[in-house]
Amino acid sequence: MQKLQMEREHSIRASIHRALLDGPVTTRDLSTIVGIPEREVAAHLEHLKRSLKHHGQALLVEPPSCLDCGFEFAHRERYTRPGGCPKCRGRRITLPRFRVEPMGR
Repeated sequence: MQKLQMEREHSIRASIHRALLDGPVTTRDLSTIVGIPEREVAAHLEHLKRSLKHHGQALLVEPPSCLDCGFEFAHRERYTRPGGCPKCRGRRITLPRFRVEPMGR
Protein backbone atom coordinates (compact mmCIF):
# COMPACT_ATOMS: atom_id res chain seq x y z
CA MET A 1 0.00 0.00 0.00
CA GLN A 2 2.76 2.43 0.93
CA LYS A 3 4.63 1.70 -2.31
CA LEU A 4 1.48 2.37 -4.33
CA GLN A 5 1.05 5.73 -2.57
CA MET A 6 4.69 6.65 -3.30
CA GLU A 7 4.33 5.71 -6.98
CA ARG A 8 1.12 7.74 -7.26
CA GLU A 9 2.75 10.80 -5.66
CA HIS A 10 5.68 10.51 -8.02
CA SER A 11 3.41 10.42 -11.04
CA ILE A 12 1.37 13.34 -9.70
CA ARG A 13 4.51 15.43 -9.26
CA ALA A 14 5.79 14.38 -12.67
CA SER A 15 2.47 15.47 -14.20
CA ILE A 16 2.63 18.79 -12.34
CA HIS A 17 6.21 19.28 -13.54
CA ARG A 18 5.19 18.69 -17.17
CA ALA A 19 2.32 21.17 -16.85
CA LEU A 20 4.64 23.78 -15.34
CA LEU A 21 7.05 23.42 -18.24
CA ASP A 22 4.26 24.31 -20.69
CA GLY A 23 3.74 27.76 -19.20
CA PRO A 24 2.19 29.68 -16.34
CA VAL A 25 -0.60 27.75 -14.59
CA THR A 26 -2.60 28.28 -11.41
CA THR A 27 -3.24 25.76 -8.65
CA ARG A 28 -6.76 25.43 -10.03
CA ASP A 29 -5.37 24.57 -13.48
CA LEU A 30 -2.98 22.02 -11.98
CA SER A 31 -5.80 20.48 -9.96
CA THR A 32 -7.79 19.92 -13.13
CA ILE A 33 -4.82 18.64 -15.14
CA VAL A 34 -3.60 16.17 -12.52
CA GLY A 35 -6.97 15.23 -11.02
CA ILE A 36 -6.33 16.05 -7.37
CA PRO A 37 -8.07 18.55 -5.06
CA GLU A 38 -6.79 22.12 -5.40
CA ARG A 39 -5.86 22.28 -1.71
CA GLU A 40 -3.33 19.43 -2.22
CA VAL A 41 -1.48 21.13 -5.07
CA ALA A 42 0.42 23.58 -2.82
CA ALA A 43 2.14 20.74 -0.91
CA HIS A 44 3.23 19.13 -4.17
CA LEU A 45 4.57 22.48 -5.42
CA GLU A 46 6.64 22.96 -2.25
CA HIS A 47 8.22 19.53 -2.68
CA LEU A 48 8.74 20.07 -6.40
CA LYS A 49 10.49 23.41 -5.73
CA ARG A 50 13.10 21.62 -3.61
CA SER A 51 13.67 18.79 -6.08
CA LEU A 52 13.92 21.08 -9.14
CA LYS A 53 17.16 22.58 -7.80
CA HIS A 54 18.87 19.23 -8.33
CA HIS A 55 17.84 19.31 -12.00
CA GLY A 56 19.04 22.87 -12.65
CA GLN A 57 15.51 24.26 -12.77
CA ALA A 58 13.58 26.75 -10.67
CA LEU A 59 9.90 27.18 -9.80
CA LEU A 60 8.92 30.75 -10.61
CA VAL A 61 5.85 32.36 -9.06
CA GLU A 62 3.82 35.23 -10.46
CA PRO A 63 2.35 36.60 -7.23
CA PRO A 64 -1.37 37.10 -6.66
CA SER A 65 -2.79 40.60 -6.70
CA CYS A 66 -5.92 42.38 -5.53
CA LEU A 67 -8.41 43.06 -8.31
CA ASP A 68 -9.90 45.99 -6.37
CA CYS A 69 -6.82 48.11 -5.59
CA GLY A 70 -3.98 46.40 -7.48
CA PHE A 71 -1.94 45.45 -4.40
CA GLU A 72 0.60 42.74 -5.32
CA PHE A 73 1.56 40.06 -2.81
CA ALA A 74 5.19 40.11 -4.00
CA HIS A 75 6.85 38.69 -0.88
CA ARG A 76 4.33 35.97 -0.11
CA GLU A 77 5.93 32.60 0.63
CA ARG A 78 2.80 30.42 0.51
CA TYR A 79 1.47 28.99 -2.74
CA THR A 80 -2.20 29.44 -1.89
CA ARG A 81 -4.45 32.40 -2.65
CA PRO A 82 -4.51 35.02 0.17
CA GLY A 83 -7.81 35.42 2.00
CA GLY A 84 -7.95 39.19 1.67
CA CYS A 85 -6.03 42.29 0.72
CA PRO A 86 -4.13 44.00 3.57
CA LYS A 87 -4.45 47.36 1.82
CA CYS A 88 -8.17 47.63 0.97
CA ARG A 89 -9.55 44.49 2.69
CA GLY A 90 -10.91 43.33 -0.66
CA ARG A 91 -11.51 39.63 -1.24
CA ARG A 92 -11.17 39.56 -5.04
CA ILE A 93 -7.64 38.17 -5.28
CA THR A 94 -6.08 36.52 -8.33
CA LEU A 95 -4.51 33.10 -8.03
CA PRO A 96 -0.72 32.88 -8.12
CA ARG A 97 0.66 31.49 -11.39
CA PHE A 98 3.55 29.05 -11.55
CA ARG A 99 6.05 27.94 -14.17
CA VAL A 100 9.37 26.11 -14.36
CA GLU A 101 12.44 27.51 -16.09
CA PRO A 102 16.13 26.61 -16.19
CA MET A 103 18.14 28.30 -13.42
CA GLY A 104 19.85 31.52 -14.36
CA ARG A 105 17.10 32.93 -16.56
